[in-house]
Amino acid sequence: MSFYFSDTAVLLFDFWSVHTPTGMVLSVLLILLLSMLYEAVKMGKAVLLRRALLALPRSLSSESLAEPEEGGSGPTQGRWFQYHIGQTLFHVVQVVLGYMVMLAVMSYNAWIFLGAIAGSTLGYFVVYPLLGRG
Repeated sequence: MSFYFSDTAVLLFDFWSVHTPTGMVLSVLLILLLSMLYEAVKMGKAVLLRRALLALPRSLSSESLAEPEEGGSGPTQGRWFQYHIGQTLFHVVQVVLGYMVMLAVMSYNAWIFLGAIAGSTLGYFVVYPLLGRG
């Protein structure tokens, strides 16, 4: 297999069949947006990780997280657990988006590939400066 430039492709599902230049432009834009969303979700996970770590008291060690004391479900552990649930949900969304973009690129259509690369680049450029504000 090799990359090819064409205005026809079948992406992800049978109903996403592109046969016109307009359809290809719209498909590339959608893949671009999915790639940007992937980068935004990655940033969201990083923000939640930072908040989870800041929610832990300084004296709390990693061993106490792995093995909580009996009856020790204090507010700090509860808040940390909520952040962990949020990170898990963000991770699931990130994996789904990543596989969708990867499978679209595996159509070997060069336009789709360029849309994925451009979306990842734009997503990183736009979203990561916001990481310091989160």
